[in-house]
Amino acid sequence: SEIIVGVDFTNNKRVNEILNNEKNSSFLLYPGEDSFNLSVKKSSEIISFMGDNPHIFILDGTWPCARKMLKLSKNLQKLKRVSFDNKIKSKFTIKQQPAPLCLSTIESVYTVLNLLNQSNLEQCDTKSFLLPFEKMIAHQIECMVDTNNKELVPKNVYKKNMERSIIFEQES
Repeated sequence: SEIIVGVDFTNNKRVNEILNNEKNSSFLLYPGEDSFNLSVKKSSEIISFMGDNPHIFILDGTWPCARKMLKLSKNLQKLKRVSFDNKIKSKFTIKQQPAPLCLSTIESVYTVLNLLNQSNLEQCDTKSFLLPFEKMIAHQIECMVDTNNKELVPKNVYKKNMERSIIFEQES
């Protein structure tokens, strides 16, 4: 994997190198009616669709930020889209998602890797993939609940005239 930082990737040298390499087949992980759903396709269909050297671009940011990145990035708009049927509930409980089926970027990557593993396009162990993410969330919730901890303060404490909420479930 590779991280390329920016908002508008239209003229990004590295992104365009990947897109213009004839050996690559590039895709955008982004929901939509016209996307290739990895969850419902057979392994042979996925392998045929994605080719020998697939590159999947993933927009990392809030949903409004991801929409903006796609709107600005003319080169990414042209890519075929891949998506999946969400079968897991997001563990990103410290942030509100726009819809129950929405996942964080890391949860989406986890899901796609597992689908690609099933199709033999990827060979990686994802057993503990989400562990750092889960620990981060647990730590943030712990700090928000612990009023004696001065290191992490909920955003609604320092934002004026802003209404924020935290949603989490306690296990029984």
